[in-house]
Amino acid sequence: MVIISPVVATTLLAAAASGAPSRPCAKTYDFIIVGGGTAGLAVSTRLSQGLPNAKVLVIEAGPAGLGDERIEMPGRRGTNFGSAYDWNLTTVPQAGSNGRVWTQTRGHVLGGSSALNLFSYDRASAHEYDGWEELGNPGWNWNSMRNAMIKSENFTSADTHTGPPLFPAMNNLGIETNLKSLNGNVLGVLYSPNSIEPTHYNRSYSANSYLPLAGSNHFVLTESKVFKVNLDTTFDGAKRAAGVTLVDGTVLTARREVIISGGSLLSPAILENSGIGKTDILSAAGVEQLIDLPGVGENLQDHVRIQSSYELKENFTGYDRLKYDTTYAAEQLRLWWEGKISMYGYSGSGYTFMNWKQALGSEDATVPQLEILFSDDYTGVKGYPSSGNAGYGKDYFTLIAAIMHPLSRGNVHVDPFNPLGPPLINPRYLSHEYHLQAAIQAIKKCRQVALTEPLRSTWVSEYEPGLNVTTESQWREFALKTTLSIYHPVGTCSMLPKADGGVVDSSLKVYGTTNLRVVDASIMPILISAHIQTAVYGIAERAAEMIIEEATR
Repeated sequence: MVIISPVVATTLLAAAASGAPSRPCAKTYDFIIVGGGTAGLAVSTRLSQGLPNAKVLVIEAGPAGLGDERIEMPGRRGTNFGSAYDWNLTTVPQAGSNGRVWTQTRGHVLGGSSALNLFSYDRASAHEYDGWEELGNPGWNWNSMRNAMIKSENFTSADTHTGPPLFPAMNNLGIETNLKSLNGNVLGVLYSPNSIEPTHYNRSYSANSYLPLAGSNHFVLTESKVFKVNLDTTFDGAKRAAGVTLVDGTVLTARREVIISGGSLLSPAILENSGIGKTDILSAAGVEQLIDLPGVGENLQDHVRIQSSYELKENFTGYDRLKYDTTYAAEQLRLWWEGKISMYGYSGSGYTFMNWKQALGSEDATVPQLEILFSDDYTGVKGYPSSGNAGYGKDYFTLIAAIMHPLSRGNVHVDPFNPLGPPLINPRYLSHEYHLQAAIQAIKKCRQVALTEPLRSTWVSEYEPGLNVTTESQWREFALKTTLSIYHPVGTCSMLPKADGGVVDSSLKVYGTTNLRVVDASIMPILISAHIQTAVYGIAERAAEMIIEEATR
């Protein structure tokens, strides 16, 4: 595997692993993968392994970031949000939340969002994956996805089954403990596996886990953004991906396939700049339409979250201590570098998945509709108290509730006034009354959990929203002002029949093309009741299997 920085991108690449002097860049590859994120590096690595005679190129817009402790150290989680490793995308003003603009964190670095996320490695209900097949995608079901997801794993079981007071509190509310949540039934309070390398407790993500497995036929070009896919017309009128054009005008040729792995918020714009999409969108952007595919960029779905935070009693130490106690933080940092148990090696705590019957006492279901995460520090909206203010020097915990299946559907499209710039993202958050009411009920549930023993005995005050928030109008206002994305966008290049708004078929090929695929979270037709990282790895593993099988027929 060879990584090429943009400084030498036009003069290296062919030098490969031999250490040969720089020379003109190779222009032709068998497979070109657009996007070196969670899915992109997984599928490219598997292609390099399964097709050792094929040249595989990954093009990543962001930097390499390999070995950066801000990525690899679990204790730095969240610190790269808004950094150079983040695309720093935002939505258009959201009418459903009084015109508020929402942040859309996405990884702008090798590894993509697997380099920025909060490590959760879980699976949804088996029924949800089976639903993909029922929607018209033969072979995409629980069994096939489970097998594919397992390919990305080296599972290390927990050392113990002790944990935060969330567990007995949930048990006291009638929620059972679930120690087998990876087997297709995720209802209950559970320990979620995390994508952590167990020997040194550093982040395990696609860049440091898949890339070392790639062969010498695998190349990575960083800090290089793709503008469009170049399409030729075949003898029977279909379109064939001939390669890609970078924003600097460089043209690279693909002998076999082009695979788009830009993620749910960026893959649609690449298709649209290539002439694939809805007529009015392309016309407004001044792009010649080559394939009429109105589903491109539509069907955007995302989990939203709402949270409540509580100041811990003085006899409890939380993760916030690293923010205000520099001596303690330095000691914990030293322990992490020595490979010893440290707060900087800590990644997560308890998770609860429940249906509305369990949450509210109504409606039966086997598929979770609400998730509540226990976060061992302050992760709310107001911000951790600044030095000199009341609350500074205190530790907190936060209950984060996420709505699993919102009814709001949005879209993301190329900006007609700036086709090379950030896309126009309109998830239509809270535009459906169900969506808003679900957030209100979710935050009420968080308070109920916090007031349940033994959790109630750990805190002295509700920092956010505050126990003075009690009326329906106050809850509604809090939800409208503080509900956020949990950064799980899917659906914008849906794997569905074309007549149903699909963009790719069950082989992940873009309709109307012979060799252009999309391999990332955007192909999920319906949002699942899980953090999406695991499913994205599974999608990449399945895609690699199909591509290798087709290439070796």
